[in-house]
Amino acid sequence: MDNVRIHFISLGCDKNLVDAESMLGLLSAHGYVFTEDASEADVIVINTCCFIHDAMEESIQTIIDMGACKETGNCKALIVTGCLGTGYTEEMHRELPEVDAILSASAYDQIVSVVEDVLAQKKHDAISDVNALPLPDAKRVLTTGHYAYLKIAEGCDKRCTYCAIPKMRGSYRSIPMERLVAEAQDLVKQGARELILVAQETTLYGRDLYGEKSLCRLLEKLCGIEDLKWIRLLYCYPEEIDDDLIDVIAREEKICNYLDIPIQHASDRILKRMGRRTSQQDIRELIGKLRERIPDICLRTTLISGFPGETDEDHAELLNFVKEMRFDRLGVFTYSRQEGTPAYDFDEQVDEKTAGSRRDEIMRLQQEICYDKSLDLVGEKMNVLVEGRLIDEDACLARTYRDAPDVDGCLFLQTDRELISGELVPVIVTGAHEYDLIGELADESAE
Repeated sequence: MDNVRIHFISLGCDKNLVDAESMLGLLSAHGYVFTEDASEADVIVINTCCFIHDAMEESIQTIIDMGACKETGNCKALIVTGCLGTGYTEEMHRELPEVDAILSASAYDQIVSVVEDVLAQKKHDAISDVNALPLPDAKRVLTTGHYAYLKIAEGCDKRCTYCAIPKMRGSYRSIPMERLVAEAQDLVKQGARELILVAQETTLYGRDLYGEKSLCRLLEKLCGIEDLKWIRLLYCYPEEIDDDLIDVIAREEKICNYLDIPIQHASDRILKRMGRRTSQQDIRELIGKLRERIPDICLRTTLISGFPGETDEDHAELLNFVKEMRFDRLGVFTYSRQEGTPAYDFDEQVDEKTAGSRRDEIMRLQQEICYDKSLDLVGEKMNVLVEGRLIDEDACLARTYRDAPDVDGCLFLQTDRELISGELVPVIVTGAHEYDLIGELADESAE
């Protein structure tokens, strides 16, 4: 569609970003062009998130803000995609009349036909069954530069009591392995040097397609891609991390010694109320095994504070657990009440102030742990992935294997040498902050 300009906004998680990049690929293949200036756009597409209350508010406010471009800009069509489009279609048409069309998260592959119909002033919502699995033919448009997220599955079967993902995204569906390998190869051709595997849960990959968990087999195939430097695993549920997965991480050099393991809590009583399938003892044993088999492994986790029924004693137990386990990376969310989930109707809802106070206490403790761990790295030699040069400074931004983009820290690399984004270079760590490191090129430090 010549000369039709599209402004695209993607909100929420990295899995949403993969969908957005797929839509950009489809639109680009049909001749659409993109603009970063919303006021210039003929079409505005908003890929929404509503996983927690704050995310839903951000999505709604973005729709309202972009809707104003119909009056002040060139916008002829406002299209909403993603999770908000899956769960709240009728409400959006009723409360947000500026929205011209809605695509559910499982129908994003219909973005081109929806844009065409809306521009022709034909009403066209695309609402597929939540268990549909879009597999668009067009190649993704990589928006993250030298790293890329590879979404290996859609949906979830765990049914945690606080989570609306099965309602929004359906049951667990793995993407065929040959398709993922081809997509990974194309992303590397586009310049990605790090692939970050994501799903609602990565560890169950392949069980629905191949009759057994097949993440290890997929990882081995990805390790064979020539110009790929790093592979990183996110969203590995603790109960599904087995010896085979630990072995392949330890054996394959391209796989970062880094695991993101969302545990959510440490009190067995709260874990049971959450519908989690693990216990504190299980988690302790897993962490011990991982650190024994892969001594330099970096462990990230996420926690929920203020879950319904959480007492001061439960919180103290969680705090002590964090103090003992000394996670390398840790994030805490306050419980967000989601309609349609079992926990929404639980008794003993914890007030926001208490939940926030508990979150802050955990994060203060974790900041101390992170600082101690950062200090321990001073003097160490490690490879880092260059992110880019800092403006007006003799320094580059880089990441170690211990740092996932957007959620972890970085390393400030002091050098006047011209380095290329995505280049892997050896550094000596020379200084530390709570979450970030300072370093210099290893060969320069030896001069």
